[in-house]
Amino acid sequence: MAYRRTENVLRRLHARHDSIVEAARAAADTGGMAAIQIAPIASRAGVAAGTVYRYFPGKVELIGALVESVAAREIEEVRRAADVAPGPLSALCAAIATFAARALRARRLTWAVIAEPVDAETDAVRQSYRKALSAELERRIRAAVEGGHLPEQDASLAAPALLGALLEGLVGPLAPQGGDDPVRAREAVQSLTLFALRGLGVVDAHARGLVVQTALP
Repeated sequence: MAYRRTENVLRRLHARHDSIVEAARAAADTGGMAAIQIAPIASRAGVAAGTVYRYFPGKVELIGALVESVAAREIEEVRRAADVAPGPLSALCAAIATFAARALRARRLTWAVIAEPVDAETDAVRQSYRKALSAELERRIRAAVEGGHLPEQDASLAAPALLGALLEGLVGPLAPQGGDDPVRAREAVQSLTLFALRGLGVVDAHARGLVVQTALP
């Protein structure tokens, strides 16, 4: 009986932790990193500010938990899409298109947890997400090169360059607006995926065929 009570307590603690992180996610999705403030997050989560501090000593720790949550979800989706593709080049295309489509769908949140200008301490806790995304793209580029589908190149340089282009083209301050329109969003994702494949050395006609065949999430 005591074990069951302990189990129930742990379940409630985890649920409260997750509700606070989800509240932070919702805040960042509308207001960016500036919206991550303890009192408003507590109100969104339906708890007292003191409760938030029991889980997260400060704002930086809360942002770290938010970034970790977003990163785990998004990278899993990218991997899932790539893993079911029929070959290394199709897998790379699927990884790029999936990240792009999901980033555009949550444009403000994506910019906030990866690239929005912030103080050095906050940026440090976001480095893991950028590194994980870059590493996943690098893995797919290497596989395509080793399979003879891409020209020889330094995947460790190509991957972060590709990630930067996707971020600036989709969710950065200079990116075109209109991501809420499904047709324009699909065109934007396809255009940037095509741009990425061309930049990596895929012949234009083949790149276009890959993009058209790739299912978007």
